[in-house]
Amino acid sequence: MVFAPDPAFVNGSIAVTDWPLCHVRLQDDGRFPWLILIPRAEGAVELEDLSAEQRALLTEETVRGGRIVRRIGERLGRPVDKLNTAAIGNVTAQLHVHILGRRRDDPLWPDPVWGRGPALPYSSVAMVEAMDEIAAG
Repeated sequence: MVFAPDPAFVNGSIAVTDWPLCHVRLQDDGRFPWLILIPRAEGAVELEDLSAEQRALLTEETVRGGRIVRRIGERLGRPVDKLNTAAIGNVTAQLHVHILGRRRDDPLWPDPVWGRGPALPYSSVAMVEAMDEIAAG
């Protein structure tokens, strides 16, 4: 079967690349540097649905994503103070990991960002810069 992200991801995020395990998307919300990693494992809903090897690789790809989120924040002139990493899945059951860069002066600090205010799409220049950082990996 060919991997496909849940349709809920298509609205609000942009497909950027595929890593060894995960499909990588950039959340189109310029308020926060934010990646979504979706393991390309058919039927995966929970971490326990991955093999031990896949879980280890997901951990490594999550760390890699965190480094990229920090670089995106730097490049956009908004250095990240804290990385939030979550695999919540209440809205979309397909296993996925959010890696979100937060700043103590961001508009929602210290509250969670999910469902809080409308997303502010990246400018075309900022989008290219963020995608360049992801591609540089």
